[in-house]
Amino acid sequence: MNEPQAPTGPAGSAGGPPKSTADEPWPVRVVSQKVGAWIARLGWVWVDGQVAQISRRAGSGVVFLTLRDPSADLSLTVTAHRDVLEAGAPDLSEGARVTLHAKPEFYPARGTLSLRADEIRQVGLGELLARLERLKKLLAAEGLFARERKRRLPFLPTRIGLITGQNTAAERDVLMNVRRRWPGAAFRTAHVTVQGPNAVPQILNALKVLDDDETVDVIVIARGGGSVEDLLPFSDEALCRAVFAARTPVVSAIGHETDTPLLDYVADLRASTPTDAAKRIVPDLADELRLIEHARQRLDRAVLTLIDRERHRIEAWRSRPVLARPQTLIDQRSTEVAALRERAGRSLEHRVRRADDELRHTLARLRALSPLATLQRGYAIVQRADGHVVRAAGEVVPGDPLRIRVAEGELTAVVTAGEGE
Repeated sequence: MNEPQAPTGPAGSAGGPPKSTADEPWPVRVVSQKVGAWIARLGWVWVDGQVAQISRRAGSGVVFLTLRDPSADLSLTVTAHRDVLEAGAPDLSEGARVTLHAKPEFYPARGTLSLRADEIRQVGLGELLARLERLKKLLAAEGLFARERKRRLPFLPTRIGLITGQNTAAERDVLMNVRRRWPGAAFRTAHVTVQGPNAVPQILNALKVLDDDETVDVIVIARGGGSVEDLLPFSDEALCRAVFAARTPVVSAIGHETDTPLLDYVADLRASTPTDAAKRIVPDLADELRLIEHARQRLDRAVLTLIDRERHRIEAWRSRPVLARPQTLIDQRSTEVAALRERAGRSLEHRVRRADDELRHTLARLRALSPLATLQRGYAIVQRADGHVVRAAGEVVPGDPLRIRVAEGELTAVVTAGEGE
């Protein structure tokens, strides 16, 4: 199709009117024309969305649809000829997922934007499942399903956040079973639409509110069973990413055991049913009381066993001779000390006698070698006046004074004559 040319205003030229200023503002018609021209440049596009409303006016060949984004609170009006709708989606109903070929159009008179469709295709169940499978592989490849990134639920949450439909069986199951197991459990409930085009935006808003609440320790997203189309909001990519990014652990309790929306893979814990979720998020008070009683009984038995064992050990100690007759040990040690003293005395006496004998023998040898012993046998030591010992007669001459040492005392003499050997 030919692309429309940019409009020219009253003051315009080939390049269009000049920029608007406070002194020369553009008229509303010029602004409207420019907006329409820029929107028209987008051309024909394929659009995916969910039908929020269908208006078939009697006697009119035009059908009006409200197409809503499945993950955001955004919608656009779609106009199509009745023949286009009958050819592509004759049984179209509100809540259905469609893909349409349309061109955006701006209506200057009302200042509104809409899509004009020339082809509408209702997305079948097979295509929906194929899209979900592709999204599942994408999220798994990004690590949103990784087990090691899932957070552990608190043993006893201070406050439980619940996202569910108002006055639904899922809400009653969660509340009733949680309070039956733990009567003091506190809830903060956010009621949302759990199917249809408004479900995902409301669930996202509720999840953000509960995740920002510091008193909420765990968040439960609960819904009863339904068809694949009914459970589509819980496989939405935006919801999966929001749950993955949440600070608070999230429990998915969607449908029955066989229902597995993508939220089950992203959530920190998957419960097969809302009732199962109640059993997973809080302990059973009766079971905990029984466990406490059993633990107390085991503790009592352990303490009594320990006391008995220590009593028997003390009695065994008391029956030993060292405690029954403490003086026995002293007597034994006294006997040992006396024996050691006696041995020490004998050993000392023996050493003294042997040392005395050795001393006498040494003294005898010393005396035998002493010059005094020689003198006592009648020998004498003759010395000159200068102390020189005279060994030969030729060492003195007549008239030399001599000192003669005998065994007992000394004699003084003068040499009168000498004779050699």
